[in-house]
Amino acid sequence: MTFDEYMALLEPLDESEKKMLEGTVRELVFMEQKMVEYKKLPFISVHPRNPALQKSTVAAKLYKETSAGYMNAVRVLLSALNKVDESAENELLKKLEQFT
Repeated sequence: MTFDEYMALLEPLDESEKKMLEGTVRELVFMEQKMVEYKKLPFISVHPRNPALQKSTVAAKLYKETSAGYMNAVRVLLSALNKVDESAENELLKKLEQFT
């Protein structure tokens, strides 16, 4: 989703709350882009002579860390929306399902 799409979902909030959440939304969009990039990379490195020896790659670690931050940002937005409008929260959940 784009920054503007997320901000449109925050429409039920008052202006000061939306202003406070702008940074979170920007980070959310950034993390989504990074996770798409990381998914294109291998997450497991296999030893060329012994396939039983495997280890996580840097991309796997970055994806895991970014994913954790992403989920925290989503929780913040859902929490803010839950306080005002349940339909807006449901709309955000629908949009996020498209990403995952």
